Amino acid sequence: MSAAPRFPFSAVVGHDDLRLALLLNAVHPRIGGVLVRGEKGTAKSTVVRALASLLPALDVVDDCRFGCDPTAPDPQCPDAPHGETATRKPAQLVELPVGATEDRLIGSLDLERALTEGVRAFQPGLLAGAHRGVLYVDEVNLLHDHLVDLLLDAAAMGRAHVERDGVSVSHAASFLLVGTMNPEEGELRPQLLDRFGLTVQVAASREVSTRTEVVRRRLAFEADPAGFAARWADADAELAEHIRAARDRVETVVLPDSELRRISALCAAFDVDGMRADLVLARTAVAHAAWRGAGAVAEEDVEAAARLALPHRRRRDPFDEPGMAEDQLQQAMSDAAEQADDQAPEDPDDDPDGGGDGGPGGGGEPQDEPTGPNGGGGGEQQEQPGGGDSERSPVGAGQSFRARLLEVPGLGEGAPGRRSRARSRSGRTTRATTVDGHGLHVTATLAAAAPHQAARGRSGPGLVLRSDDVRRALREGREGNLVLFAVDASGSMAARDRMSAVSGAVLSLLRDAYQRRDKVGVITFRGDKAELALPPTSSVDIAAARLRSLRTGGRTPLADGLLRTQHVIRTEATRDPQRRPLVVLLTDGKATVGVGGTTGTKQAVDDSLRAARVLASTGTASVVVDCENGAVKLGLANQLATALGGPSLRLEELSAENVAGVVRAVSGDSGLAA
Repeated sequence: MSAAPRFPFSAVVGHDDLRLALLLNAVHPRIGGVLVRGEKGTAKSTVVRALASLLPALDVVDDCRFGCDPTAPDPQCPDAPHGETATRKPAQLVELPVGATEDRLIGSLDLERALTEGVRAFQPGLLAGAHRGVLYVDEVNLLHDHLVDLLLDAAAMGRAHVERDGVSVSHAASFLLVGTMNPEEGELRPQLLDRFGLTVQVAASREVSTRTEVVRRRLAFEADPAGFAARWADADAELAEHIRAARDRVETVVLPDSELRRISALCAAFDVDGMRADLVLARTAVAHAAWRGAGAVAEEDVEAAARLALPHRRRRDPFDEPGMAEDQLQQAMSDAAEQADDQAPEDPDDDPDGGGDGGPGGGGEPQDEPTGPNGGGGGEQQEQPGGGDSERSPVGAGQSFRARLLEVPGLGEGAPGRRSRARSRSGRTTRATTVDGHGLHVTATLAAAAPHQAARGRSGPGLVLRSDDVRRALREGREGNLVLFAVDASGSMAARDRMSAVSGAVLSLLRDAYQRRDKVGVITFRGDKAELALPPTSSVDIAAARLRSLRTGGRTPLADGLLRTQHVIRTEATRDPQRRPLVVLLTDGKATVGVGGTTGTKQAVDDSLRAARVLASTGTASVVVDCENGAVKLGLANQLATALGGPSLRLEELSAENVAGVVRAVSGDSGLAA
């Protein structure tokens, strides 16, 4: 049965940058793939799936499960030695689902042969199937981090290495990697972004005529897929021939020294890390020259390559805005032109980039003068007499730092992440069990059955198994948590140096949450009530933007802040019951507004302690960050931490550097690690 027709590549309306990026990777696969960023409903998947039909057909060795080229077979192929016959097959598009396991990606022990024949054989994974074709990962930002690392390593090296279940295998895995993602559902880490060769941002057109044509073509395709594909077959065939010709030409394209210096000057001007950007830019420029039929790289090729290869590499911090303005690129191209035309500098100590720290994209948002995590020693801003609610403008964030690990105690079963210990289908196997587990523990199962083979009358090569022989693998990994930041923004915290330090601390913790794949929410309390400044989200750059606009001043409704936090946790538990919460409360412990808006310091403090005990009774893990400073300290934050059943840390103790050598944040069984 033939496969259903795909939407033709030539029939796609708009998305010129995406089409070009895919075609250039088809011409020169060593560019490193494409990451497609865009909102939902922008035809990202449709365009990617249409690409496979344009790729040249492949000659594949018969009976080779790894797709070896008969003219240059992989000497380490597990199916070697190969025969002399080959078959021509179309290039494959292999899709990696979000819920894929490590076994499915890289391969594993062939259980059927192990149990029936008693032999140790390798079952190939999706990487083997994608060799010499396209590996497509939809929603790559939702894929488990360790799987992203594995496929990016394979894409970079052109090989997959498998060491598991007693199997040691290495095989060729050269493929065009394409990933799509919706940034609203969370970002990729910068180091993973850098591993993609090119990145394209797609969005739905706002032009009525374009949107009309998109709908018209889509409806026509749905009404008659085969007929629609046939109408565009000639255009797709012409594109396929163009790809084949460009592939043949790419090895002969010359990269002049002047253009190579232009490439290096551009990368230096945009302050990108490492040398991968330079290599990707060079390969993309060569592919672009081959695509337009030129014999040498020119300025227009470098400019086209820069638009695709540099924007995502400017994002050096999770809170930096991705992308690159056109005027920045043009200015950088203009600055690089002088160096491209000049002779190479004779003095190796000369600075060839001319960009310096002030080049385009060289820095993030301006910050106030750093105050450090301690927040400086300025005096406190007292609340207004009579409970006034004067409001102060947002303050700049203090110096950020690498945050210590705060984890939820116990063993969870939440979404994969990098914070707290959890049972996981994708984690490392810790032991075998006869009850709960994830998948079959092959070695333990075989070991349990082996002593009984004679008694069970085994006569052939296969094993005789019974149900009580089965052992399951108990795997342990890390999970992402729901991290709720409850921030005291009242007048007692409003001293500019202190709020600057608190903002810097929260930004540091947000960065840590981003790296550990948490969902985050921000609750602030000031005046008469608490408010949910940011509903729980995986997009921590939105959280950072909300924090930067935080206003301070007024009274301290601490009890309402804790009650609102409990309400958010209860609501989120109905949506994602497996994701365990961690509350990070940043306050000096003072309270002036109690439950129901009552005033009076003693009543307000008592209400806040009662609210803390109610929150603790739900089993929620909490950390109190004591922001009190000055000569006289009341120690109210410590009382609050005792009521919550969690540790109390000073601002400076949030820094991993400041607590080097400390293994636990608090003695006992709190489970909050340093």
